[in-house]
Amino acid sequence: MSILRHLRAIALLPFMATIVIPGLIVFFFRAMHPGWELPTALLFLPFLLGALLICLGLALLGWTVLLFASVGGGTLAPWDPTQRLVVRGPYRHVRNPMISGVLAILLGEAALLGSLPVLCWFLLFFALNQLYIPRFEEPGLEERFGEEYRLYKRHVHRWIPRPTAWRAH
Repeated sequence: MSILRHLRAIALLPFMATIVIPGLIVFFFRAMHPGWELPTALLFLPFLLGALLICLGLALLGWTVLLFASVGGGTLAPWDPTQRLVVRGPYRHVRNPMISGVLAILLGEAALLGSLPVLCWFLLFFALNQLYIPRFEEPGLEERFGEEYRLYKRHVHRWIPRPTAWRAH
């Protein structure tokens, strides 16, 4: 598995969503209010929350990319998908941990930067995925992996993590 394949997919998808688009939003809207104009004693809260969410999102994103490469034999990109269904690690708790990671990063950026337009991008990104995943991604997974994916889909939610890890019996 070529590292270049993964870097290209990461650069074209999560990097665009979490770095390029928020950067353009902040640049064009001049929409930054670090600290959200909170009282001085509370200024650390948005920074702490933002940093925590970004770290969590990056860890989740990195973990899922590694699983796609090592277990799935593919990348996160729709044009270079996994060859095997990945149901390990965070995928045992939630069906879309990679998107959840990107969402955590975006929400963390909005908190850290104090940017309402970046928060709106977070909401739009979530809404777009809420439309795209069930209409395009999931039917493709059902076609590629058949009953194995349908069983997984019945037991693991798209966005809300299971408290216990799911195992196919």
